[in-house]
Amino acid sequence: MIEIDKGFKPEKGTVCALGLFDGVHRGHRLVINTAVSLAKELGAKSAVFTFRTDTVTSKGHDGRIEMILNDEEKRRHIEDLGVDMLYSPNFDELKDMKAEDFVKEILVGLLGCRAVVCGSDFRFGRGAEGDCNTLELYGRIYGIDVRVCDKLSYKGEEVSSTIIRQCIRTGMIEKANELLGYIFGLRLPVGHGRELGRTWNFPTINQQIPQGQIMPKFGVYATRVLLDGSEKYGVTNIGVKPTLKIHDAPIAETYILDFEGDLYGKEIEILLDKFIRPEKGFDSFDALRAQIAKDTAKVRSFYGVDEE
Repeated sequence: MIEIDKGFKPEKGTVCALGLFDGVHRGHRLVINTAVSLAKELGAKSAVFTFRTDTVTSKGHDGRIEMILNDEEKRRHIEDLGVDMLYSPNFDELKDMKAEDFVKEILVGLLGCRAVVCGSDFRFGRGAEGDCNTLELYGRIYGIDVRVCDKLSYKGEEVSSTIIRQCIRTGMIEKANELLGYIFGLRLPVGHGRELGRTWNFPTINQQIPQGQIMPKFGVYATRVLLDGSEKYGVTNIGVKPTLKIHDAPIAETYILDFEGDLYGKEIEILLDKFIRPEKGFDSFDALRAQIAKDTAKVRSFYGVDEE
């Protein structure tokens, strides 16, 4: 997938999907897949216009969007859908551009759009002044075919990033995964912890969750851990370790079932399949260790994995 900059214009023109695509969920995929299919019909290149999610300040938590996907992961998901080209500037670069100027300078001048596809709630231009009707108006003026996809429902539930975020925050991870159309995960470097788990026969990896990332509900999850192309099962606690009373920033601490090896410094992806229980403090380390054993048994049962 080619990343477009200001000096590039596709020769055969593009069919461009427009949106923030902050989760690349089922609704976003409908828009992008429609653009990819239409591009093939027209003999054009498929493209996506989006903003770098971590630069958007017009909505979201404390003025910024809590990221379901970081921008590297978002790019990977978009590329996996067969998109030829991506234009993903910082929000500040275009936020003060008038709606018509966006169509004329970006969609026509830079991207060479023959057609565009967007969701019914798409907004653009300074102060979000433009909507789908505005886009269709300027499309007629500048010779762009505009296709609008209706809101998608899945199993009777509206698919939206807002609902997905709420599911992740409240531990409804299985519902979030259904609406996403893939398994929500965290891809983070492994850092050093206090290594107490090794003394209890439960060695763990520790991954600090960065600011800006959507924070899953604190608690224990059944997870899959992707290691060099292979898949292991894990017991992951997300939170601040209340029993240890160290009040660190939130981390994902994962005990990988039936695995031995040094993963420090590596970037590891964990996929959250099921919420097991909320995080809680214990009166003693013995009580904590006993609970970890129970959690591990539940995770083995969930995945149907016997102890080696």
